[in-house]
Amino acid sequence: MTMKRTLTASEKRTIRYGALVILIFLVLFGGLKICKFFAGLRTHYRTMVAEAHQLRVDAALDADEAAVVRKMMTDFNLDPAALTTNSAVANANAAIQNAAKSGGIQIEAVHESAGGNSAEELGTIQFQGSGPSTAVVTLIRQLPLLGSPLVIRSLQMTADPMRPGQVKLNVTVVVLNFDNWKKGGAPHA
Repeated sequence: MTMKRTLTASEKRTIRYGALVILIFLVLFGGLKICKFFAGLRTHYRTMVAEAHQLRVDAALDADEAAVVRKMMTDFNLDPAALTTNSAVANANAAIQNAAKSGGIQIEAVHESAGGNSAEELGTIQFQGSGPSTAVVTLIRQLPLLGSPLVIRSLQMTADPMRPGQVKLNVTVVVLNFDNWKKGGAPHA
């Protein structure tokens, strides 16, 4: 049989103080852990808010860039998905001839050649024609809007002595490689 001994008042007080010290230690230690936990959550939340804000800014910039590209595609009648390296020169040539004929310009000669030394050029189109001066000026203004990245390399206009009011036209147009434009910006033509 075990005998139970009663604790004296001094022992009870010591146990109470010990329990109180242990309780205070646990509350402080646990409180610090809880504070650190919530501080980590708060930091994570602030980081997430900053990232969300940066994503909003980036999305707004992307939307602005998309609007500029969309406007350029509309202004220049350019569809980058439809441009292929193999058919870009032929399509540009056909577009130039159609624009010239619809404006009343008679195309007399057309020569296509492969691009020069630069990888920025797909080919060159040289054409000669004649027509009313207003039609010639209209064609020159329409060339960049025909749906291909075109640059006029040379342009010569002379009066046609045989037909008053008519102008002879000799133009060399470079068809630029749109793939290079997409990779590294507009080439220096």
